[in-house]
Amino acid sequence: MEKGKMKMDLKVRNRVVGTRGRKFEGFVIRKFEKRITIEFERIKHIRKYERYAKFKTKVHAYLPKELSENINIGDYVQVMETRPLSKIIHHIVIKKIKDKSEK
Repeated sequence: MEKGKMKMDLKVRNRVVGTRGRKFEGFVIRKFEKRITIEFERIKHIRKYERYAKFKTKVHAYLPKELSENINIGDYVQVMETRPLSKIIHHIVIKKIKDKSEK
């Protein structure tokens, strides 16, 4: 395994699911029983206009039972890519970084 790469094994519906790929950090905009939706901004360079533009991206992530009581709308969380868990869920929540009240 390369230096700096982190892989984790988490339980989803009594099965072990390994993480892979990229990590994202963003604010929780929706919360459901077993999943959340996070939104984060990324900056992309537009070569034609020689300017930068901000784009918002939404990601659906599986919410483990251990974290479901701690995470609420407005919290800043970290998610990591995993194998497809359903039609729209391809990420899993790793940890909560900041509470809604903290700025």
